[in-house]
Amino acid sequence: MNTVALAVTDGMLHFELSVAYEVFDAAPAGVAVPWYDLAVCGSDAVRVGRFRLEPDHGLDRLARADTVIVPGWADVDEDPPADLIDAVRAAHEAGARVASLCTGAFVLAAAGLLDGRRATTHWAHTEVLATRHPRVEVDPDVLYVDNGSVLTSAGKAAALDLCLHLVRLDHGSSVANAVARRLVVPPHRAGGQAQFVAAPVPTRDDHPLAALLPWVIDRLDQPLTVEDLARQARMSSRNLGRHFRAATGTTPLQWLLTQRIRRAQELLETTDEGVDAIASATGMGTATTLRRHFNRTVGVPPDTYRRTFRSRTRPDPAYGRHHRHGV
Repeated sequence: MNTVALAVTDGMLHFELSVAYEVFDAAPAGVAVPWYDLAVCGSDAVRVGRFRLEPDHGLDRLARADTVIVPGWADVDEDPPADLIDAVRAAHEAGARVASLCTGAFVLAAAGLLDGRRATTHWAHTEVLATRHPRVEVDPDVLYVDNGSVLTSAGKAAALDLCLHLVRLDHGSSVANAVARRLVVPPHRAGGQAQFVAAPVPTRDDHPLAALLPWVIDRLDQPLTVEDLARQARMSSRNLGRHFRAATGTTPLQWLLTQRIRRAQELLETTDEGVDAIASATGMGTATTLRRHFNRTVGVPPDTYRRTFRSRTRPDPAYGRHHRHGV
C-alpha cells in the first residue's frame, strides 16, 4: 500500500489540502485495488484558512511515506517554517516522491528540491518563484510538471490535475478515470494555465497608454502596425515600445497578439462563429494563422478550447426532452 503523507502547517491553503485529501483518502466505489494509506502530518494543531486541523502524525512521519504532498502556501512573501522545509527535504532524501500543489512549490524550492529542475506554480506567482530561486526552471504555462521523484502543479484546480496524474501513475487510467467520475471532473485537461490568464492593461487615466489601449481593442479586426499605434499615441515607435514594456512587460506587437487571442477566446466561448469568421473578427486574417497563434499561445487548438469553455446561451434540447419525460 502506497503511504501518502500530507504535510500541513499554519499558512496552508485549504482548497489544495482538501483536494488531496479527497483524492487519496478513499477509493471510489467499485475500485478493487489496494488504496492509499493517508496520513496528515504536522508539528501541532494548525490553522488552515478559517479551519483548525488536528494532524495524525508529526512531520517526522514524512520520511517514512512513499508520497509526500505539500499543499499551497498562502503567503509566498513569507518564508515557510524551517521544520517543514527540513522534513520535506528528509523525506525526499529517504526516497519519497514529493509533490507540491499550487504555491507549495515555494516549500519545495526552499528545500532545494527544485534546483536544476523544471517546475511550475500558480501563474500569478511564477515570476516571484523564478526571481527568488534562480536555479529553478520555472514554466508558467503548464498545469503540472512531473520530474519523476519531484512534481509541481499550477494553481487551484491544477492541484486536482496533478493528484489524478499520481493516481494514474500508481493504478492506471481506468482507476484515475473512476476517481475523476466520482469528483465530476475531466480525467485529463488539455493545454496549460496560459488559457486562464488575462493580459494586463494599465488602468490609470493619466498613464501614457491609457487612451491608446482601448482604441486598439476597439479595432482588433483591423491590420494594425506599431507605426499605427505610435501615430495614435503621438509618440515615436521607440518611445511606445518603452512604455509598453514598462506597463505590460511585453512589446506592442506581442501585446496586440495577446489581445487578438483573448478576443478569439471570448468569441469561441460565447458565439457559434466558425474559426474563419473569428480569424477575420480578430484581425488574424485566416483560420490557419489563428490556429497557429492560438495553439502556441493558449496550448490547445481553438476547437478544443471551445469544447472546454463554451458557455451555453440556450437550454440543451436533450435536457428539455429528459425533463418533460421525467428523466
